[in-house]
Amino acid sequence: MKTFDKISLGLFPTPLYKLENMSKELGTNVWIKRDDLCGVALGGNKVRKLEYLLADAKKQGYDLVMTTGQAQSNHAMLTAACARKVGLDCILVLKKRGVTARKGNLILNHLMGIEVRFVDTDSYDDIYAEMDRIGEQLHRRVYKIPCGGSNALGALGYVDCMEEIAQSGVHFDTVVCACGSGGTAAGVIYGAKKFLPDTRVVCSAVDSDPFDKIVYDIMNDINALLDEHTEIPMPELLNMVGAGYSIPSFEGNAAIELMLRREGIVLDTCYTGKAFAGLIRMAKEGQFKKDDNVLFIHTGGAGGLFAQDWESGNAR
Repeated sequence: MKTFDKISLGLFPTPLYKLENMSKELGTNVWIKRDDLCGVALGGNKVRKLEYLLADAKKQGYDLVMTTGQAQSNHAMLTAACARKVGLDCILVLKKRGVTARKGNLILNHLMGIEVRFVDTDSYDDIYAEMDRIGEQLHRRVYKIPCGGSNALGALGYVDCMEEIAQSGVHFDTVVCACGSGGTAAGVIYGAKKFLPDTRVVCSAVDSDPFDKIVYDIMNDINALLDEHTEIPMPELLNMVGAGYSIPSFEGNAAIELMLRREGIVLDTCYTGKAFAGLIRMAKEGQFKKDDNVLFIHTGGAGGLFAQDWESGNAR
């Protein structure tokens, strides 16, 4: 297998342990992989991806990175934090969608001194064109990181994560993670195929994009990148999008409250709340046996929780 340069950004391996109270609640052995505790800003899955992506940027001689997402993008905030950490300049070019006031992750971007530009569009083509325009205006080469860091190189971070999980010595019957741009899901499924071949992977889709194709294509790109011939399975997806991407759902908010009340762990309304709600739904449907070990990968995102207007009920 080919190897690729990466920069050490996070504190890995992240904690992995059983949630005793949640296990009693759901009638199966519920475990958690705490990638929200990876040591950069408020933590999250993007740090693993950025170890590869920012190493590639530096190797190619870039000193300016740009990325995108919606206004409260955890990926964008973590890209800014990691870029600061390794001495790269960063500009965030975000969709003018979601909470654009200085709340949540936008507070962190402000405190880091990161320039944020909003584009009133639903098209990522428009966003990437704006990045090119900014680069030309500044007379600088721009290393463009896709939304979510979701390409084959970034997804290697979650192939690494699955190797970490395999090295724990615990057999997991099922792994559940969020799927919002496809890269984490692709890395988890691909990594499970390599290191945990008897483990089922279920990805809670929090957007309405065609993730069956997106995730499958990224896994094929990982094969090409590594010059491997790993058999690529079709992703198993659970629709947890609710009313739409980044719009809080009743199920997701109930999962957030339950996790806090049982385990003192913070989930978010966009990704992990909905993803864990998927695990709860599966448990209530009887998809897990009493002796199963079910692992939830906590991919972070707590910053966005504090942009929600809970008092007025808008978070519901």
